Amino acid sequence: MIKITGKENCCGCAACVQACPKSCITLAGDSEGFLYPSVDEGICIGCHLCEKVCPMLNPSEATGPLKVLAAKNRNLDERLASSSGGIFIELAEKVIGNGGVVFGAVFDESWTVRHTYASTLDEVRPMMGSKYVQSRIGQSFSQAKTFLNQGRQVLFTGTPCQIAGLKIFLKGKEYDNLLTADIICHGVPSPEVWRTYLRQSFSRDGKIPVASVSFRDKEHGWAGYHLAVCLKPEDGVRQIKSSAFYDNPFMQGFLADIYLRPSCYSCKAKGGTSGSDLTLADFWGIDNCMPEFNDDNGVSLVIINTEKGIRTVSGLNLEARESSLKDATQFNSSYYHSVAMPACRAKFFKLFAAGKPVEKLVPDLLRAPLFIRVIRKCKSMAGRVLKAIER
Repeated sequence: MIKITGKENCCGCAACVQACPKSCITLAGDSEGFLYPSVDEGICIGCHLCEKVCPMLNPSEATGPLKVLAAKNRNLDERLASSSGGIFIELAEKVIGNGGVVFGAVFDESWTVRHTYASTLDEVRPMMGSKYVQSRIGQSFSQAKTFLNQGRQVLFTGTPCQIAGLKIFLKGKEYDNLLTADIICHGVPSPEVWRTYLRQSFSRDGKIPVASVSFRDKEHGWAGYHLAVCLKPEDGVRQIKSSAFYDNPFMQGFLADIYLRPSCYSCKAKGGTSGSDLTLADFWGIDNCMPEFNDDNGVSLVIINTEKGIRTVSGLNLEARESSLKDATQFNSSYYHSVAMPACRAKFFKLFAAGKPVEKLVPDLLRAPLFIRVIRKCKSMAGRVLKAIER
């Protein structure tokens, strides 16, 4: 049976839950808000299927990409509604047009992120855009297998560990009608921290009056994206709370890696080991290698890992330029490397459990010590004095 000896050894992909023939494994949340498997030993028959489908116990070998592209959706509206270059919606439109289904992450009514499937474009659109919270896979692997066995085309998108879990769950069978796409992921934040942040920052009469969330709003450009929270109308007036990623406390904590899942600090699905056909990301650093290709509306990095991926991308309506993995990963180091666990992580969760607001807790933890701030101030003042003297 699956036994988690350390929380860094579970990525929460739920492959074990869906593979169990006796349904004796459930997922339970811990104090940080992450889900881990719990086994009813009285029902377990010792078949070890849960262990065989675990991507943490059975990591795959890395495969080198066949092609690397910088790409943009030619439909500007679709690109602006996407986090980067709008490649996902192009893939989804093709699959839906062929009568297939698309699996991806959406917000539910409580603003928890969960995986689901869509068979229409209207159902696909909520899957667009980055969601910086770990999604609940639920029964998505089992559902995808059912559609595949029915002969329907399936596009399954997710984090590298989720794609790795799906591939092992399918017992290594290569389905011609399955297309998988993962992302360059530097880690998934705690769903509980996200829900608490929303409740503390936007609650109204004990409820969260959120109408929509965009983690990557491009009103101020792709490079200077904002986290935009649209609130339900109050007295007929709709409010949008928007702040740049570098000013928003939740994004600050996420980008500082404070409340990522423990397994994210030692991820076993890096460097092309997930088995995905495609890897999608922002092409950060595009100005260094193709400045003329960047219009600040979003450029995608598309790493093509399989022949199926090449055939699929060649049929999309994209504006694309070939690149190299070296150029593509220069500012996307998370393709290869896990982030380091910050020293303040344990302190964050201790104070978080005590009820300290996220929007105050994160800036306090990231603020430099007083003596560092004094030194910086002195250097700044000295620099201004020297410039005044030179004049």
